[in-house]
Amino acid sequence: MQNHELEQVIKNADRAINNEDFDHLMEFYSEDATLVVKPGTVAKGKEEIRRAFIAIAEYFNHSLIVNQEKMAIIETGDTALVVAQAKLSANQKEDSEFSMERTATYVFKKDSTDTWRCIIDNSYGAEIIEELK
Repeated sequence: MQNHELEQVIKNADRAINNEDFDHLMEFYSEDATLVVKPGTVAKGKEEIRRAFIAIAEYFNHSLIVNQEKMAIIETGDTALVVAQAKLSANQKEDSEFSMERTATYVFKKDSTDTWRCIIDNSYGAEIIEELK
């Protein structure tokens, strides 16, 4: 089976996060995108998302590494749901080293130029429902 073009889009976004290239990272998002910063906290729009990624980088003492492993992509028309095994690590965090895996969910939509843009970035996946309890 041929790889879906979104796999490369997501790998490029991960590379931008890992390199703290937030200007380039914003190219992956729609203007009105939503990022789940943590369960119960979201950033809306590119400016808030950019500020959130800067704060996240600082929190992890600029050592956060994000990598999506396996991905399942369900596409219909100009919209796609991506479920991915996300691995996160940070070896320079002030209080302790950090490493975890999450089952992340992302929603992408093609824009008027036929380019995939992330409209919902939820690296916590179903964990966000825990906030509702």
